[in-house]
Amino acid sequence: MNAPALPRAALADSPVIITVAPNGAYKKAADHPAVPLTATDLAREARECLEAGAAMMHMHVRKPDGSHLLDAQAYRDALAAVRREVGDELLVQVTSEAAGVYKAAEQIAMVRELQPEAVSIGLREIAVPDIPEAELAAFLAWLAERRIMTQIILYDDADVRRWLSLRARGLVPPGAWSVLFVLGRYSAGQTSSAYDLLPFLAAYDHSLPWAICAFGPEENACVTTAAAFGGHMRVGFENNLKLRDGATAPNNAALVRQAAQGAQALGRPLATALDARRIYGAIA
Repeated sequence: MNAPALPRAALADSPVIITVAPNGAYKKAADHPAVPLTATDLAREARECLEAGAAMMHMHVRKPDGSHLLDAQAYRDALAAVRREVGDELLVQVTSEAAGVYKAAEQIAMVRELQPEAVSIGLREIAVPDIPEAELAAFLAWLAERRIMTQIILYDDADVRRWLSLRARGLVPPGAWSVLFVLGRYSAGQTSSAYDLLPFLAAYDHSLPWAICAFGPEENACVTTAAAFGGHMRVGFENNLKLRDGATAPNNAALVRQAAQGAQALGRPLATALDARRIYGAIA
């Protein structure tokens, strides 16, 4: 079977969404003193990264001891802090990541309680034997009905095919869907290369917007390569602490600024939060 044809839209007509993932589930101050761990930290990060070129933030919240947390009220507090700082100029996507702590039912329950504007969901984490297929379909239908911007996280080409199968079988109604390709998650040393993008592109049908994230010092090369193919960029301390020259980044904004430079070198304009909401299907 031939690989699907890639879209041919002019890059100059395709704003690129830069998402910052400033902390993730695991990074601590011991890893980098600028990792944001509190609502106040996240609000400051939102302002700095917006000014550097980000349109979107991928948000994790933490317990007081810095460990991973999925809690609707903690998200409300952090979202309110970010909104006070930047209003709606930055689209905020919350994570539903398990991080080895939460079960699929707990992840789904948190999303239902919070009803966020945008959320990321790992396909491998919710499409599990513990969740009957009818329950999974009901959750996906709920997300679609509410036009929650839902980014499905895919770790390899097998995940891509599984996601496409769910859609082909009618289990994913039309909604505000996009996908995130995670490059190099299971590579030696968890270090990504731009070559890791190729299997995803070959397997994907390009019917929905897509973005990538990558691990290690070639993060910038990976996201710039994705942008050249019409994809969107996610950068930040969640996956990488290094600038493209190998030096440690002083903050997340420096990684966003690099990504913006790469996009602009390709001739792609930087998306605003309003652009991101349109691209990811929340508004017409």
